[in-house]
Parts: sequence; structure tokens; C-alpha cells
Amino acid sequence: MQKSLILFFLLLFTLRVSAEDGYRLWLRYDRITDESVRSGYVDRFATFRMGTGVDSSSATLRAAIDELRTGLAGMLGTNLAPARGAQKSGSGELTFARVPADQIGAEGYRITDTDGGLRLSASDDAGFLYGVFHLLRMVQMGESLEGISIEEQPEKAVRILNHWDNLDGTVERGYAGFSIFNWHTLPEIIDQRYTDYARACASVGINGSVVTNVNANALIFREDYLDKAAALADVFRPYGIKLYLTARFSSPMELGGLDTADPLDPAVMAWWKEKVDEIYTRIPDFGGFVVKANSEGQPGPREYGRSHAEGANMLADALAPHDGIVMWRAFVYNSDPDADRAMQAYEEFVPLDGTFRDNVMVQVKNGPIDFQPREPFSPLFGATPKTPLLLELQITKEYLGQGTHLVGLAPMFTETLEADTYQQGKGTTVASTVRGLAGVANIGTDRNWTGHPFNQADWYAFGRLAWDPAMSAEAIYAEWAALTYDGEPEVAQTIVDMLIESREICVNYMTPLGLAHQMATGHHYGPGPWVSNLGRPEWNPAYYNRADSNGIGFDRTESGSNALAQYAPQVQAMFADPKTCPPKYLLWFHHLPWDWEMQNGEILWDELCRRYQEGVEGTEWLAARWQSLEGKVDPERHQQVTQYLEVQQREAKWWRDASIAYFRSLSGLPLPEGVPEPEHDLAYYKGLSYPYAPGIQPQW
Repeated sequence: MQKSLILFFLLLFTLRVSAEDGYRLWLRYDRITDESVRSGYVDRFATFRMGTGVDSSSATLRAAIDELRTGLAGMLGTNLAPARGAQKSGSGELTFARVPADQIGAEGYRITDTDGGLRLSASDDAGFLYGVFHLLRMVQMGESLEGISIEEQPEKAVRILNHWDNLDGTVERGYAGFSIFNWHTLPEIIDQRYTDYARACASVGINGSVVTNVNANALIFREDYLDKAAALADVFRPYGIKLYLTARFSSPMELGGLDTADPLDPAVMAWWKEKVDEIYTRIPDFGGFVVKANSEGQPGPREYGRSHAEGANMLADALAPHDGIVMWRAFVYNSDPDADRAMQAYEEFVPLDGTFRDNVMVQVKNGPIDFQPREPFSPLFGATPKTPLLLELQITKEYLGQGTHLVGLAPMFTETLEADTYQQGKGTTVASTVRGLAGVANIGTDRNWTGHPFNQADWYAFGRLAWDPAMSAEAIYAEWAALTYDGEPEVAQTIVDMLIESREICVNYMTPLGLAHQMATGHHYGPGPWVSNLGRPEWNPAYYNRADSNGIGFDRTESGSNALAQYAPQVQAMFADPKTCPPKYLLWFHHLPWDWEMQNGEILWDELCRRYQEGVEGTEWLAARWQSLEGKVDPERHQQVTQYLEVQQREAKWWRDASIAYFRSLSGLPLPEGVPEPEHDLAYYKGLSYPYAPGIQPQW
């Protein structure tokens, strides 16, 4: 009896140890169970050799070899050993070969078959690292290495994560726990998670990390905090990741004791120059600053009658001797009640085109408002040809269920990247107008890093698209699903289908037909289309829907705010006429009567209600598809995703019912067939309160 109990508890312990908790992300490196496939790879990876000019003592090369050994040991059960003997690669040997930069560009690599051996060529250490991750990805996915000939280099030079992490460990708009960066225990305590974070970022080509919030704290520039930042930079460096910090514009006053932060004041310039020099003594490869200025209460140059360019250039001049850059955010809007918020970034930055220093990049959100489930692309893309731009994308889900909803963001990313601005003629896509991509990270201290297990897919997708913006969302998700979940091809395909469809499902139950910013007050959790009492007009959902007894939508044509005029004529032609405007942007650009006849023959009210209902039905479809995988994926993550999908189904109904109840109070029209009555009356939905919702922010 006692022996049986011991065996029972040992079994329980073994199951707990081997349970899938998501920590390994897509770098799982589990043993390949098909012995014929495994033995084929074993024959390919017997030894490795460092060719002429390859410095094996490089920290990045050591990281690459360590990753290769770890991955192959896990998948193949072998120990990759250094080659001995003549300098000639043979069967089963992987050779690292240094080539000139004019053959393979920065961070790029080439992988070729050499009569049964493999050659990994690169012109720099980062290229070798990225090439190793590519090889390991191929082995994980069971792809053939026979006759391989692959050459890749990143399309964009800047591929960076923006962490909205505060020094006290909280994360603004973060839904996966606290910050992974423990400023209290740095620099002495180096958590293994820092290294695993760097490995994961490098595996998808991310080469920069902004570790502090855009709503910045001057304290980060104090000597002890710079020592802490330097410790993180030391961890990141072997993985090709530069560390960046956010710069609070008023730091010379708050930390330096000056009575001004005027960017043209000589004392202010001197303070920043000295501070930048101090940073580089600690972090020789420091990347530079991200700045949020004159936005939502953040200090900036406008307070001194200076332009954004004058503010950015002052910082850029301090960074230039060290090859650092300034990423100056274009997320600005004023409190003019008559102004269209969607127009204000364009109005402020287009007149400044050509006045920024060469090492300044203006960082522009994908849409002209603020990370909505769907927005048209920002008119700034392509409109400032003399100013380098960065595309800022949301990976965290501030306006998309706050991390509890399954919403694959890769379709949103590609929708923006592929959009044609026509600013410099046909084919001037958003992707072609930017120097790099910046993603607002969704990472926290949750064991699986991102809370909802599927949120990992968007971290992965951001990195892959920053490396190659031409990749399709389907191809990226197919990689992630194959790397992250075991099972037959049908498992991966089901996961891909769910991720691809989920974004449109979310748009339907939250903001259909071009509506935007319909989330409740402050925390942006749940519906609040009736809210109209906030301190600034553009914080109110009612400001964006403009719903009344006559109709709904924001007129941005010539008869309204004329925001449409900020786009190229070809784009204006697509959106100007409500009869031909794509339905997905209809209410973004037009205020229309409730009985407006849609392109499909339905009246606007009926179509709006049906879109909400389709969103709810879409969440039920997601749950059914996931349920079909029970027993085909690990039970731990299957249960976790199932529970999240239950939340999403409930909240999709809440969105539908609350939105329809409000809009029907204005339209006075009956519900179309197939759309159920709201579960409660409008007063009930208006009375709901969520004081502890994630992301509650102070009002500035």
C-alpha cells in the first residue's frame, strides 16, 4: 500500500514537472518523436567549425552556439561538438563562414548545403545568431535541409519593442502581470527571465528594447538607475539587442535642478549632452531615446514656444557623436473641441518635414487615433518624405479586451503595412515609407509571459513582420502554431484559422462599420458609446460615434472635418463617396441616416445590428473550433484557452447588447430578424462600474 502511494505521488510530481505552462514560448525544442526524421537531422549536425575570420570568443557567437547546442540536444538528443582536423567542411559538419558586408548585408545570413554539410555565412555576429535561429526553426518544423540555399537579411533596420513598464514594477496597459524588469533588485540580481526574453526576441529578429514607459520618469537617469539599465544591456548585448530608454523632457529640471527645459537654452543642451555621455560610459552600445512630448500631460518643447523638431534635434545632437537615435512620438492632440483628433498629428508634423536631424525618427501609430480594433492608416505615412518614420503597432490589447480576448493582430499589422498611401505614386505602401517598426509589448511576469496563451502569437508576429513586412499573416501564424503546439497538421491549421478570423470577429462585436473608440471611460474596458462627460472632448466615445436621432458616424469629408483631405487624391476617391466607401470604414468617414441603404441592400441600422450579432456568433465559432482540439493539444493550455474563450463569449454579448441598447434609444428602430433583444435595459449597462479593471489611469 505504502509503495503504491509513493508511486502515485511520484506520478503526480512527474506530471506537474512536465506540464505545459507556456514559459518556453516557441523555443520548446522537444525531442522529435519520428525516429527517421530525427536520425536525418542527426546526420546533419555532428560537428561545427569556425571558419577564417569568425571570432569564437565573441559573446554573440557564444550565445549562438549555446542556443544551437541546447536546441539540438533537446530535439535530437545529441551533443554538437567542435570539428577537429583539416579546415574542410564535410558531411555532418556545420561551418560558420565570415563574408564581406557587400556580399551579405548587416544582420543577414546565408545557409547552404555543402555535400551533406551545412554552411552558415554572415558578415557580422548578429547574422550568425539569426541564422542559427532560422536553422533551429526549420528543425523544429521538420523541414528538409537537403539542397538548402537560403539568404535573408532584415528589411528594416529598427525592430524594437516598447515596454510601457514603470520603475515601480507596474505596466501601463499591461495585462500579463507586472514588469519583468525588477528595478529594485538590479543590478546585482540577474533573473534568468532577462536572458530568456532576449533569446525570444532575437529568435524573431527583434534588435531593440525600450525598457521604460513612454509616460517617462526622470529617475531613470539617476546614477544608480543607469547602473541598473547597464546590467540589462549586458544581458541583451549577446543577443543583438540594444537597450533604449524613454526620456522625460523635463528631466533637466526634475533631476538636474535647472529652472527650464527649453531645448534652445544652452544650460539645457549642456545638461543633456553630459547625461548622454554618462549613459554611454556605462552602455557603449546604447540605442537612444524614445520621447512622448506635449501629449496627455507629458512635458515638451511646445511649453517654451518651440517646435517638436527643435525639441527632438536638441536630444539628437547630444546622441549623434555616439550614433544614438531619437524616436519622437507623433501621438499628439490638443483640447480644441472643434478639432478632429484624427487630423492633429498630421497638422503638427507635416509642416516640420525636412527640419529634423538625420538621427531623428518620428514614431507614428498605425492609425490616426489610438490603436483601435480597426482604423485607416495614418495620413502621416508617406506625407513626410524628408523625415524618417517608424511604424508603431500595438501588441498589447488595450482596446481589444485587455488581454482576455483571442484577437490575432497579425492581420491588423499586415493590413496597415500593405495599405497604399499613394503619397509618392501608386505602390507607396506604408511598409515602404518607414525605416522600422516599434511594437508596444504585451509581456509581463505571468508564467507564460503574455497571459492569454495565444497572445504569444502577436509578439512572434511582430518580430517576423519587422524583419520581413511582406510575410503573410497566415504564414507567420502557421510557424507559430507548429513551433508552439504539438500535434497533427490539422491542429496547426485550426489554430491558424482561429487567429486569422479572430480580429474581424472582434471588430464586429466592438466597433463595426468603421466605428472607433467606443470603450468605456479611462480604463477602456467594455462598451461605453454613451459616454460624453469627460474633461476632453476626444476622450468621449460619443465624440466619435456622433450618434443622434438622425444617424451615426463621423463626417470626415469636405462637408465635415475634411480629415479626408490629408490623404492622397487616390485614397480620397476610395473613401469620399459613402456609396462606394468600403463598409469597414463607412462610419469612420461618414455620418449617415439610420435608414441609409448599404451596398448590400440592407439599411444601415439593420447591418450595424447584424455585425454585432456576427461578432457574438464568431466567438462561439472560436470556442467550437478550440473544443475540437481537446485531446490533441496539451490539457493545461487547452483548459486555459477554453476559460479565456468563455470570458470572450460573455463579453462579446455584453458589447452587442449594450451598444444596440444605446443606439436603438436614438434610432427608435426595431431589431432585424436574427438579432436578439438585449438582456438588460440601457440603464443597466450605463450603471455598470469596474473600478478595478486593469489599466485604470489617472486623468491628466
